[in-house]
Amino acid sequence: MRISLKLQRTLIQSAVAGACTLLAQCAHAQQAGGDPGAVAGAETPASGAAPEAPTVVRISGSRIAARGFTQPTPTTSLTSADLEKAAKPNLFNTLAELPALQGSTGRTTSTNSTSSGIQGLSSLSLRGLGTIRTLTLLDGQRVVGANVTGVTDVSQFPQLLVKRVDVVTGGASASYGSDAIGGAVNFITDKKFKGFKFNAEGGQTRYHDDEHGTLQAAWGRAFAGDRLHVTVSGEIMKENGIDSPGFGEVGPNGRTWFKNSAYQIRPLGQTNDGLPQYRVIHHAQQYQYSKYGLITNGPLQGTAFGPGGVPYQFQYGSNGVPTGTGAVTGCVNPFCVGGDLSGSVGAGTNLAMDLKRQVAYTRVSWDLDADNEIYFTANYAQVKSHFSPNPGAAKNANLTIRCDNPYLPASIVAACAANNITSFQYGTANAIFPANINVHPTRTQRRFVIGADGRLPLFGKEWSYDAYVTRGENTTTIDVHDITLNARYNAAIDAVRTADGGIACRNPVAAASGCVPLNIIGDNPVDPAAWAYIAPPNGPRQLTRQSQDVASFNVNGEAFEGWAGPVALAFGAEYRREKYSVRGDAYGAGVDANSPNDARYPADPLLNGPVGNNWYAGNYHNGDGSYNVREAYVELNIPVLKSATWGEANLNVADRQMKYSTAGNVNTWKVGATWKTPVDGLRLRAVTSKDVRAPNLSELYAAPVVLNNVVQHRGDTITVQQRTVGNTALRPEVARNHSFGIVLSQPAWAPGFSASIDYFDIKVTDVISSLTAQQEVDLCMAGNQEICAAMVLDSPGSNYVTLQNFNLASLHTKGFDIETAFRANLDKVNLPGRFTFRALATRNLHFITNSGVVGTIPSEGAGANLGGTPKWKLLAQQTWENDKLSLTLSERWFSDGVYSNEFIECQTGCPVSTITRPTIYDNSMKGATYFDFGGNYNVTKALAVYFKIDNVTDRDPEPAPQANASFAINPTLYDVVGRTYRAGLRYSF
Repeated sequence: MRISLKLQRTLIQSAVAGACTLLAQCAHAQQAGGDPGAVAGAETPASGAAPEAPTVVRISGSRIAARGFTQPTPTTSLTSADLEKAAKPNLFNTLAELPALQGSTGRTTSTNSTSSGIQGLSSLSLRGLGTIRTLTLLDGQRVVGANVTGVTDVSQFPQLLVKRVDVVTGGASASYGSDAIGGAVNFITDKKFKGFKFNAEGGQTRYHDDEHGTLQAAWGRAFAGDRLHVTVSGEIMKENGIDSPGFGEVGPNGRTWFKNSAYQIRPLGQTNDGLPQYRVIHHAQQYQYSKYGLITNGPLQGTAFGPGGVPYQFQYGSNGVPTGTGAVTGCVNPFCVGGDLSGSVGAGTNLAMDLKRQVAYTRVSWDLDADNEIYFTANYAQVKSHFSPNPGAAKNANLTIRCDNPYLPASIVAACAANNITSFQYGTANAIFPANINVHPTRTQRRFVIGADGRLPLFGKEWSYDAYVTRGENTTTIDVHDITLNARYNAAIDAVRTADGGIACRNPVAAASGCVPLNIIGDNPVDPAAWAYIAPPNGPRQLTRQSQDVASFNVNGEAFEGWAGPVALAFGAEYRREKYSVRGDAYGAGVDANSPNDARYPADPLLNGPVGNNWYAGNYHNGDGSYNVREAYVELNIPVLKSATWGEANLNVADRQMKYSTAGNVNTWKVGATWKTPVDGLRLRAVTSKDVRAPNLSELYAAPVVLNNVVQHRGDTITVQQRTVGNTALRPEVARNHSFGIVLSQPAWAPGFSASIDYFDIKVTDVISSLTAQQEVDLCMAGNQEICAAMVLDSPGSNYVTLQNFNLASLHTKGFDIETAFRANLDKVNLPGRFTFRALATRNLHFITNSGVVGTIPSEGAGANLGGTPKWKLLAQQTWENDKLSLTLSERWFSDGVYSNEFIECQTGCPVSTITRPTIYDNSMKGATYFDFGGNYNVTKALAVYFKIDNVTDRDPEPAPQANASFAINPTLYDVVGRTYRAGLRYSF
């Protein structure tokens, strides 16, 4: 350690000498100290209270921690008291309600997805820019990703020890590196916790589901004369989720708001009649299948099958009549309105996943002296979830049933003969399946940190440092059960009568390899042997291993006294290596010479061995890759004004140089300033920055997939091999962040009152995005040579198009944030207790996405409530408290919006629709207001009991129509769970 400290002193001396040379002109100026009572960069805390102690605190928007420093980057801080008031089982849910956080993913999102890989992730998104553009930190350190995109899972953090969360709502790449385009969220733990604390919480919804419970405990103690500090915490949380009710237009457990909403879309060529192309319909009926089977074409169209395979005439909605061609009069493909909705699958998606999180954490530190320590932390976390994305496995009129199928009733066989047909098209929801598809992601994290931090006196100044190395590993397994193999299903339903009167699979290859016939004509019990054949017990499986290695060294301190205050310097360097490998099962990924034999997935001549893609869904493929990055940064805070007449001002600049093994050299920078005006309590702040997001592992090294496809090329339809691969030539995304704010902090004329308003403008170019094969061909024909290099189109038999991510798109968002707080003792108005008001709001002026694709126009996402960026999002909170009791009322609100800003709303006299500007009958989508109420009572000094009711009025979500019969709600914005009751107790001493 002596060698390490000597090296640290050398580095500090070199940096200080360089900084003093750079700023030598400041040295002769009048020296004046900063305000020793200022909190460095602190925003109004969520309680609205003034800082309690004259200490220097590092707030996450900057690496600087110095007297009198007020950072220019807007940052909102939530204290442990604020987090306790929210009384959520997962801190993620508390943070996701903040207005600046938009588009975060949790256990109510992606529940209709089998293959996305993000199911069950609790990941934060700032400004609606996505979780991959929000950097989430633990004690200012990166955490190994819980997904190949590199995003972290907040559920894996030691949440009971979190004493503050800083939400940096501006670009933070110059301070922390890649990914902080939208900002950063930093979870700060109590590193020297002493004592014991415990939290137990439980609850459920008013529908008696989503039962949940949380147990958390932490213990800390000092030994060896207060030099050895040991902290241990553990927590377990279980949320039981909200299961699917199965088929039909029935919400789970008595919820009545589900309407099977969808878009009814007329063909583009028919929109010259003055009527809109789109209508939002409720009670949408998919007419290409029924619950237990429906003939969808030919002379028998409209014949459905019920119990025992008995045929009946299907009841179409919209008074529809089958035409025999696959269409239905009065209906617009693929929907009618009303009718027999028993086979609807939209309500069959779980509203919330079953989620279980277990976290164990320890920190051990040894004080070398009063100012320096070495420490070790270890974190083990496992998050398990499971859910059903949909019931059955709907087949939309894409099955062929032959008329000699022995499972057909005699009347249908006779009707085939009478109409001189040998087969017909058929669709079914496969409601006969004994179980719904169920997905089981499990994420396991192991993370270790060894570090040192403290203070060293050099050149008569005190310098702070921290140095650490981390090793993080995350293993993710996704197992899918009760899902079918397409080829086996198709073989099993094509049955034939054998010579001995039995029933067998028609395909002799299938029959010889174990095929068991399956009766899908009506509601009949499924033969267990047939089910085991089409849905083997070893379903799709993905195993992903990720690792992250980091070595970091950071120093900050006051180089010297300038004419207006201390000139502060922060600098540091970091090395990081990210690596991943992913392996899919043999049926999904395919097998090749390098694939090991797996007895759980035996070879089958019916299945596509080399290519894979045999499952109904969940076809995971193999991939691996790694990259490393070396970084160095410097940040300076230069006080430029300290005057009784003109106030105080400082300039904050930072630069970070990064070298990626894949993307090469990248730099980021920040220039900001604050001015504490002579007006009491009034401060101005502004910052401009260049921020980046480097391509992640999944973009660089995507698991390859090969399929056949067709594209239009020079007027001809040609067959191509579609190769999906990663793109190691990707460049980093580049953002320009601008913000300007006005802050009013507790002026003498309004004690206890604080407010701020900040304008933000973020432009992201070279956005990494994927394209379809046809879009790539069109861009090549338009002259994009980078994309032309990814295809061959003039070699019949050898044509291919390589699907990769490219730096084509751009994003542009702007708006403003408002924050206000007020706190007062009520004894001034002869009332007991204290009152606190806090409100935060974000107004999105624009959220423009330009795909860069030929024939498209930029789309406006602000106010499109099918997405995640409403025009207004607000969180307000009022608390009354005394020494024993506190009561808190909260309001969550977002504004009315539209389905899409590209729609043209009209009822009659509509213009002809276009692909980019379609017409719609009604384009309004309501916002929502939610009220939450909670309280806390201190039974003793150590013991408190609390309760919380979320969504007190049980506000229902708005319908979110889709172009298919999928999940017709938007859980990213709306509360889909309903009124929830929670109660618990906290104990600490």
